Amino acid sequence: MGRRPSVFVRPVAVDEGRKLQRISRSARDPVKLRRAIVVLMSAQGQTVKDITTLMQVGEDYVREVIHAFNERGFDALDPKWSGGRPKTISDEVREHICLIARTSPTDWKITAFSTWSLAKLAEHLVRQNVTTSISRETLRRILREGKVSWKTTTTWKASTDPEFIAKMHRVLALYDTLMRISDFGSDRACVFVMAG
Repeated sequence: MGRRPSVFVRPVAVDEGRKLQRISRSARDPVKLRRAIVVLMSAQGQTVKDITTLMQVGEDYVREVIHAFNERGFDALDPKWSGGRPKTISDEVREHICLIARTSPTDWKITAFSTWSLAKLAEHLVRQNVTTSISRETLRRILREGKVSWKTTTTWKASTDPEFIAKMHRVLALYDTLMRISDFGSDRACVFVMAG
């Protein structure tokens, strides 16, 4: 097998060279940055082998970038993202998940806990055949997109004082009286409180 011929980028105009330098200094996207540096190095006369050594990339990658730049120009520097894996859970199922998350576990005759956790909700969705499986992170994302949030139930401690109810009614009655008096003016309310 013979030696592969060296590949170089087409002649680059002065303004194109400046644009490549600007991209190689300021590009936020690492793919675009790496491609611009490859093209710039090739334009400066660096061989494919030299570029692969300096950039720590494969020779095929360098050749592809150079050929793409020669064919498409600066468009070849922009990465073409595919958008990731397609959704495995349909929009209808997502809406159904959000509806269930807005309910209380007691609505489903679950009395072991009063609010959903991600793990408990995921188990419930699988048991109800809403989905075959779902990770907590996917569930968290679905709920965030559906603007579903829940707060933990606040627990109240009951008083052990046998006269608690009577005292509470007296305090509330006093509060109501003070509020009615304060409607007449703040001076009279202060006199009443001081006199009382």
